[in-house]
Formats: sequence, C-alpha cells, structure tokens
Amino acid sequence: MKIRKIAGALGAELSDVDLACGLDKQQAAQVRQALLEHQVIFLRNQDLTPRQFLAFSQAMGEPVEYPFVKGIDGFPQIIEVKKLEHEKSNFGGIWHSDTTYLEQPPMGSMLLSREVPPYGGDTLFASQYAAYDALSDTMKSLLADLKGVSSSAKADVSKTREDRIKEGGKQEAPREYRAEHPVVRTHPETGRKALFVNVAHTAGIKGMTDEESAPLLRFLFEHQVKPEFTCRFVWEPNAIAFWDNRCVQHNPVNDYHGFRRVMHRITLRGDTPA
Repeated sequence: MKIRKIAGALGAELSDVDLACGLDKQQAAQVRQALLEHQVIFLRNQDLTPRQFLAFSQAMGEPVEYPFVKGIDGFPQIIEVKKLEHEKSNFGGIWHSDTTYLEQPPMGSMLLSREVPPYGGDTLFASQYAAYDALSDTMKSLLADLKGVSSSAKADVSKTREDRIKEGGKQEAPREYRAEHPVVRTHPETGRKALFVNVAHTAGIKGMTDEESAPLLRFLFEHQVKPEFTCRFVWEPNAIAFWDNRCVQHNPVNDYHGFRRVMHRITLRGDTPA
C-alpha cells in the first residue's frame, strides 16, 4: 500500500489497495492507521458492489443507520446521497461534522462515488486539530470547559436534506435531535485535541445566552475552515473518501447545477465526545 499526502494539514491518497478482494487484518490495520494519521483518506478505482462497500466499512468500524434517510434496498446502513439535474440544493451542502446532534456522533463516514458531474462537485475537508492548535493559549483556556449545544433543526442544514427526505425519508424519524458536547474534544485514539463545533449543527453554548455565544461561535466557525487547515478532493467514478468525523469537517461544493451527482454513504458508530 502506498500513501501520498495531498495537503499540509490533512488528507492522503492510498494506492495499490483493492477493496473488492477484501482486506485481511494487517491491511485493515494499515488503512485504519492511515486514517488516524492523515484524518481523511482517499482510494480511487474501487468499483465495489454494495456488499463489498459494506464489508470495507465493517473492517473499519461498525456501520450504523442515518437518522433521517432510509438506506438502499437490502442495505439499511448505505444511504444514497445525490443531487439531480433539476435540484439546486445539495445534501449536507455546508461545512459540518456529521450528526453532532446525536449523543454519540459517528467515528467516521465514507462516501463511494457512483455518478459524478463533468466538473465541480469536489469535497473540502478541514482539520480540527490544526484549527485548535492555531488558537492562542488564552482562547484555548476559555474554550476548555465549554459545551456546545447541537441541533438537527438548524435552518441552513435542514434545507440541504429536504429533497432526500421527501424522496426517502424515515417516517419514524423525530423532528429534532439535540445533544451537548465539549467545544474542544479529545480524540479517543490519538489523544489530540480538536475543535468540535460546526456551523451546521452547533446552535449555542451551554450556560450562555444567544447574544453571548453568537460572537464566539462566529469566530470559531470562520477560524476552523481557514484555507491552510483544508484539503480538496476531486471526485471521479468509483472513488472513496473516508474521514475521521471526530477531528474533521467537510463541505461538498455545490457548483454543478444541471448535472447529476450520486454517492453511496456509510456512517460508522462513534462514542460520547469527551
């Protein structure tokens, strides 16, 4: 297996890996270690069936169902993330960490490209290790004991999933999830600290009024996605992106109106942030 970094802050492409053949324990450990080291990893030329894609995810962790959208036929843990030719909003089209409104947000998520537009539709990723490390010691001290309040009902992100919920939403899904998590979390495997707020889901800070928390959150939202903390992945068919949701945010760029983009996504079970 070969590993090539693609940016300074995070991101690496893995080659000479054939997921269709499955991974043995040693190979799975190598891929998992690459994820921990580089925060998001990419594998191209992976023409996988849903069963093979699921098998890869099971080698990396425990796949779980997404709370708002039903899975594809026969595979409840695999959801289709798509934007069709006539649609203007894209699913999750805002900087975010996945489902931080859950008590146990995902360890990671992975996307497999099925159809890509002729141009555009790249995904941006941002290292929340790098964002935290760049803060002043005074700001780190201020944030150390704060808890962010996450909601699934923030307007900016709710509208990006409307089309998918109309088409494949879960009838039993509640209207809103809410959870409180540390503004700075410690990664359970690496021990590194990372910012754990995001503009899509973090609605406030526990114990603060909206007027008090708004300027602090606005600063963090702008700081944590500075260009020097990011990498960009240009999709092609049969490519996989696998990111560590505990220390990475992502943002799918919505710049391909009139074209179709179809992905399969699997989310892996996480733990309670601390």
